[in-house]
Amino acid sequence: MSRDIRITPSILNADFSQLNAEIERIAKVSDLLHLDVMDDIFVPNFTFDFEAASSIITSSVLPVDAHLMVAEVDGIAVQYAEIGCASVTIHAEATRNIPQTLKNIRKAGARSSLGIKPMTDITQYESVVDDVDMFLIMTVEPGFGGQSFMEDMMDKVRRTRQIIGDRPIWLQVDGGISMKTIEIALDAGADTFVVGSAVFNAPDPAAMVVSLREFATTRGNK
Repeated sequence: MSRDIRITPSILNADFSQLNAEIERIAKVSDLLHLDVMDDIFVPNFTFDFEAASSIITSSVLPVDAHLMVAEVDGIAVQYAEIGCASVTIHAEATRNIPQTLKNIRKAGARSSLGIKPMTDITQYESVVDDVDMFLIMTVEPGFGGQSFMEDMMDKVRRTRQIIGDRPIWLQVDGGISMKTIEIALDAGADTFVVGSAVFNAPDPAAMVVSLREFATTRGNK
């Protein structure tokens, strides 16, 4: 089955001391910039507060896919949509009112996305499928970059693809994606790929983005 492929580099593994230059390196070939926002509460790591994230979002030459790994996310998610994010992901495990928050994100002008941690069962969220523009299935435990891909999450990816059916909903995977693992996730049904260390640790990050997309597109259209 033919499907559109999206590569969304995560700046978690970029050089934060020259972040604008790092983003420029992959801007012309990437679909979105994946911004991991961690609060050291929901996950055991801290990346950006709202002020720092806002600066990145408003200055980015790429549309931003904000992945909010934060507690008390219902209110702040809308603010990320309002400042111009193209997509905002909330985590099912951190959100008090999932349907309403997803609707509020859309109302504020961004794509609504629901993230699912590895130990969370996707089937309990089938009821919100029509409020979602993207599901994000974590293929590592959220909190740190550079972790190994969890292949046992592919059953969850396949189940999510069944839940989506014919709806124009993106299916994103995040964690350990590389030239070696993208095929596994693609075959399970994913079409949107967060790539961190495989891109920013490559000698030519832009060339790696192009290679990943070309490979996935060719494989996905067979």
